[in-house]
Amino acid sequence: MQQPTRRRIRPARRGIALASLTALALTVTTSASTGRLMEESPSTAGPVSLARSTALGPCMIGGTLGVQMSEGVPTPPGYARSTGTVRALNLMVDFSDAPGQGSAMDRLAEFFPQTSDWFRASSYGRLDYRPESPVPHWLRMPKSFAEYGIERGAPFDPGYRELVEDIVAAADPDVDFRSYDLVNILITPNAGPSALDTVLSVTFAGNHEAPVADGVPVANASFVYSRQDDGSGSYRETGYRVLPHENGHVFGLPDLYTQDGGGAAGHWDIMSEDWGANNDLLAWHKWKLGWLDDDQISCAANPGTTEHVLSPLAGPGGTKLAFVPLSAKTGYAIEVRTPGGNDEAVCKPGVLIYRVDADVDTGHGPVTVVDSTRDSGGCTRRPNVHAELSDAPYGPGETFTDRRTGVRVTVAGVTDEGNYRVHVTRP
Repeated sequence: MQQPTRRRIRPARRGIALASLTALALTVTTSASTGRLMEESPSTAGPVSLARSTALGPCMIGGTLGVQMSEGVPTPPGYARSTGTVRALNLMVDFSDAPGQGSAMDRLAEFFPQTSDWFRASSYGRLDYRPESPVPHWLRMPKSFAEYGIERGAPFDPGYRELVEDIVAAADPDVDFRSYDLVNILITPNAGPSALDTVLSVTFAGNHEAPVADGVPVANASFVYSRQDDGSGSYRETGYRVLPHENGHVFGLPDLYTQDGGGAAGHWDIMSEDWGANNDLLAWHKWKLGWLDDDQISCAANPGTTEHVLSPLAGPGGTKLAFVPLSAKTGYAIEVRTPGGNDEAVCKPGVLIYRVDADVDTGHGPVTVVDSTRDSGGCTRRPNVHAELSDAPYGPGETFTDRRTGVRVTVAGVTDEGNYRVHVTRP
């Protein structure tokens, strides 16, 4: 059953999600950025679900069936694999009323090899993202762009279904869709409004009711439109990051932005803000995706005070995440963010604390970063970055206290190796 599209207004993002309620019944829901339709037991596996130790059990929070795309761990099946070799099919598409600008390979070069490099750095080499483009020219659609009726928040039916059917027909016989884990549809930038005005880019993940190509549904597809181009040409350096964001949905990650933009999570995760300077994923998301091992997670579930030595998220090895479960659905995540890797915009290194709620839907703020310096205006002066939360991390000697639950997090110090000693106290 198709649910009404929920429209979200924000500086620059999207989303739609669909999840199953039973093995026989399908439920379809939408958000401004990810499309998801999945069966209870799809033929393709989701992100790798490692055998969880008993000690981590209390920290494996989960949401309810009504949540489209949850922060719960582990990520349910039906999404694309997020570890190992992932083959991404890239098709460049244009229309009679929006002919391709430049060559199709120029459009592809806006996203690669940057996207592959971003995933390699973020995953510590655990995701080998391989883009392929067997059709090196624009695929002209049989209808004008206007005829498909695509606008912000548009559902899969009927416009996107018709578009996918036409793309499949145009790509045959040059493409064997069975060979790919996901599909990127790179639309000519002059189709539709500027991304500075309205963001159309969207992902439909686990959509097993999608049109079939070579015997398999085009189930995991990201559509990228326009450019976030302010006239300075800066999109050539940072504009590619719309694709890692959209593919994040294919891997099962929700939108962290809200109707107010990136005010809940700021620039600390590409699922919140993907524009402006480079930024990484939260440690919680890296655990969900299988990029962090269970022995890199410290679960603070017991009463009393415990010490956790956390290494910076940007580097390999070490404990990356301490989690304080508050209930079966919520908890506080604690990690260290410093400049390096994909985190070039970090202007105040330190301990980042954020609340994760697996019962809050994509696009409604499932992650809320705790600001150590409220109403400071932030420390970054980078354009297009939510500045207020840029100085959110806590430094040595500083303490966060949740007065409602009694949970207290203190940054006790920094080791000679640059790791942070964090004390967690819970009643």
